[in-house]
Amino acid sequence: MGRDRLLATLGQRLRDHRLVTVTGIGGVGKSRTALRAAHQVAGHFPDGVWYADLSRLQDPFMVAHAVNAALGIADQSARPEADTLAEWLGDRELLLVIDSCEHVLTAAAELIERILRAAPGVRVLATSRQSLGVPGEQSVPVPPLAVPGDDGAESPYVNEAVLLFSERAAAVVSGFAVDENNILAVSELCRRLDGIPLALELAAVRLRALSVEQILALLTDRFSLLAGASRTALPRHQTLRAAIGWSHELCEPAERLLWARLSIFSGDFELEAASQVCSGDTLPEGIIMDLISGLVEKSILLSVAERSGSRYRLLDTLRQYGLEWLDKLGETEDLRRRHRDYYLALAEQGEMAWSGPRQVYWFGRMRQEHDNIRAALDFCLRDPQEARTGLTLLSSLWFMWVACGFAREGRLYLERALRASPDPSRQRCKALWVLSYVRSAQGDTGGALEAAEQCANDAVRVGDSIAVILATKMQGTAAWLQGDLHKATALLGVAIEFHRSGRELNPGLLPAIVELAVVLTQQDELEEAESLLRDCRHLCAERGELWLRSYAVWATSAIERMTGRTADAVFSAQEALRIKRHFHDVLGAVVAMETLSQLALDQGDAARAARILGAAQVNWQLFGLPLFGSPFFGTEHEQCVKECKRLLGEEAYQEAYLQGTRMEFEEAVGYAMGEIDAAG
Repeated sequence: MGRDRLLATLGQRLRDHRLVTVTGIGGVGKSRTALRAAHQVAGHFPDGVWYADLSRLQDPFMVAHAVNAALGIADQSARPEADTLAEWLGDRELLLVIDSCEHVLTAAAELIERILRAAPGVRVLATSRQSLGVPGEQSVPVPPLAVPGDDGAESPYVNEAVLLFSERAAAVVSGFAVDENNILAVSELCRRLDGIPLALELAAVRLRALSVEQILALLTDRFSLLAGASRTALPRHQTLRAAIGWSHELCEPAERLLWARLSIFSGDFELEAASQVCSGDTLPEGIIMDLISGLVEKSILLSVAERSGSRYRLLDTLRQYGLEWLDKLGETEDLRRRHRDYYLALAEQGEMAWSGPRQVYWFGRMRQEHDNIRAALDFCLRDPQEARTGLTLLSSLWFMWVACGFAREGRLYLERALRASPDPSRQRCKALWVLSYVRSAQGDTGGALEAAEQCANDAVRVGDSIAVILATKMQGTAAWLQGDLHKATALLGVAIEFHRSGRELNPGLLPAIVELAVVLTQQDELEEAESLLRDCRHLCAERGELWLRSYAVWATSAIERMTGRTADAVFSAQEALRIKRHFHDVLGAVVAMETLSQLALDQGDAARAARILGAAQVNWQLFGLPLFGSPFFGTEHEQCVKECKRLLGEEAYQEAYLQGTRMEFEEAVGYAMGEIDAAG
């Protein structure tokens, strides 16, 4: 609504300065204004506009991680995240919008300052309730909307606060319009609410049951109680609280209680979660759905339709209000624990189901629940009494850390939790082998070996035979990545033998089979390796497992290539890549692309091979550690590069390679799959 002058100011500041912070009270429209400004200047940024939302973070240590994730940087290596971000942004020209910095102000300010130093072509548009305090920052306050009377020459019918109220009111009550019968009341209502957009929207919802005049009368009474005789001098934050508080009072008592309890969720949530976490003696589970419907109708809750069903979310300002009430009720700790218990049960359910036919569902589900998982972990890590439960939650999520693209985050949490629980226990043993698994996925083979050896030692002390076997498997993985093939063969073979009769398909038996097959392939024991992979693919197909199957299919393609079955090898590598699309598995996709570049060379198309190499290299950087730093991957890669240069010549090779580096991830996958041609 309006705000043309403010948007013009923001546009000019962004042209003249590299950091602009949009400031203002909650509910005033900072985020909306920043996004509109970003849209208007998008054409000035060759590498686009990118948006990172920090509102759901509770831990300032996760700020860099959240920005990396928003930029699509899949770096899961052990490097500091700020380094990854600085490198990725280094030569790009883009606008980065970082929303809701106030609750992680210091961490956000430090990261933004680092970005501005490292990436001269990047500009940052931040939103915060207060300035960041970064050198060179330009703060632009977002005032409330102009209200009738601010401009004596303006007709109240075109006033921006009146127009916003009218628009929201028409969405609530069909046919509502501002006319000569209600313009005076609407104008006074806008003045009473100080032109604060959120307050106006909450008031508009009341039109389902009240006239504008009745709303105005009730609000006037409420403000009188709050401010005594000074009704016209209310501070704007008090105005917003008054509007929210009035909406709170108009809710039924059960709705108010549910509002407070729902504030425990971070981000969005589903009905089942709300029912299990928030129900109790005073709120029977059977009425939760009706209460949620009531809160949606009153615009307290936002409802978002997903393919799996509706999910719900409290606006941040309304969530903070609910948390205050929860504290007053003395229920905060109990609700945090119930919230944690729900997501612990969900994690354990996902762990048990991961190797089955609903794997793609669980991949999407756990990514969807990411914010609430973080909140549950933060609760455990803040309280020493909850540390052991935190280990259980973290280690149950091994599939989320490794297969869902959160290896770096998992490592940070695991290391913190292990420091908080130094005494040997079964929970600690499981967390240690999960940490080893995560570190291997990051290419940190030394760290992986250290965690696996510590796990083995602790497991013997506490009598945890499963942990001993998994530690053996993780030691075998580290040995393979370090190039110690004989040690890897022995350790992985032992792990497989112990696992064959058990139920631990993942992350024990199936990954061990694939890794042992790769090790045998490197030692030219191709028949045994292919037999292992055939059994693995059969077991995966039988159980409906896809994620590990894609690696087995990829490993099979290497054997097919070595035995001269080039067409079969291409089919297998592309099949692996097709499966990996379900999981946005950047690491696995790039590994398959490396193989496809070698196969293109075998087929005599060195230019195609060079393009795939270029695309793979860019996405290795997104992952973090090119070729895992492993001699196995590195040797094959260097041989392919050398042969491409010999066939094409240095200049033609560089041209084709650069074409590949310009491809976005999905474009690169499509090209490697043979679905699209190379862009010029």
